[in-house]
Amino acid sequence: MKVKEIPISLFHHIKLSTTSMKGFLEGKSQIPVIVSLASIPSRLNIVDLTIRSILNQDILPQRIILWLHEDLKNSIPKKLSDLTSDLFSIKFSKYTSSHRKLVETLGAFSNTIIITCDDDMMYRKNWLPKLYEAHQKNPTEIIGNQTRCITYNNVGKLLSYKEWHSGDKVCENENSTLPIGAGGTLYPINSLDEQVYDRNLYMKLAPKADDLWFKAMALLKGTKSIQAENNGKEPIPIWGSQKVSLKKTNITEDKNKVQWQALDDHFNFNLK
Repeated sequence: MKVKEIPISLFHHIKLSTTSMKGFLEGKSQIPVIVSLASIPSRLNIVDLTIRSILNQDILPQRIILWLHEDLKNSIPKKLSDLTSDLFSIKFSKYTSSHRKLVETLGAFSNTIIITCDDDMMYRKNWLPKLYEAHQKNPTEIIGNQTRCITYNNVGKLLSYKEWHSGDKVCENENSTLPIGAGGTLYPINSLDEQVYDRNLYMKLAPKADDLWFKAMALLKGTKSIQAENNGKEPIPIWGSQKVSLKKTNITEDKNKVQWQALDDHFNFNLK
């Protein structure tokens, strides 16, 4: 987190922490989507802020699901368990990989629109309505508030992830648009290939990059991914949440490039 982001993070932390459930829910309409995320032990004491930020949306989803590893069943902080209701539930998985935030929910609710988000962010009040509005205009496409363009050089060699430029502008190859999880990604019903559930394969090819795995499954299904045009302000990082982060490893060690190359070699995508 940048130093300049700390004051706004603390402000929203306090504001969300002091809002009652009645204050979150009263007088709001719902839309037919599930918001799904997963968390890890090091974030168990702060993920309630992410949940609160989703409850604080101008409109509410049909359901919010948080996936935790089954070893944490007896370690749920009261401030998190107190939020559980018909709207928000905590579910447990025997797996620990980040893919579960979509794979597990998709397995249980395959006929519902699913929006994934990260467990270290506080989302702005208009995040959900804006994403759903974008879906209504593009009902068959996967929509990301943040995207990058998977990029190859002029001889077809995959470039470093740092050179995959932001998708705020249309990617040169529209099929190369990669939704990034932190901003929130909306998956329409039946938008991913059935191999999405193949844990052995995703742990072999992209064990630390769920975004890349889901992108591969979209390409296999023939589903277009796009950048939301009305994405608004970026979500607010939760102070102290980045002690353990896949992002650091994937970017600094260029693991995103390595994992996409593995996916490309296996499925032979033609994005060059």
